[in-house]
Amino acid sequence: MITAERRAQLVTEYGSNEKDSGAVEVQVALLTEEINNLTVHLKIHKKDHSSRRGLLRMVGKRSALLKYLNKKNEQRYRDLIGKLGIRK
Repeated sequence: MITAERRAQLVTEYGSNEKDSGAVEVQVALLTEEINNLTVHLKIHKKDHSSRRGLLRMVGKRSALLKYLNKKNEQRYRDLIGKLGIRK
């Protein structure tokens, strides 16, 4: 789980203002944070298949959002993946 403070920090960092939680960049950043947290959890609890299913769902959602952003604005896409350190 992401704490409220961390969520607010991500929204202000990736959004245009502190209330802009619907921007694609913010959604991808929040999903990336959740994915990283869940990955650590799954390294410890290897047989937690329901959480693994949730992880795969989040990865698919993030992938779809990144594909949308790449189609709409390639420069914003490249900046975002560079800042988050995802993909090559």
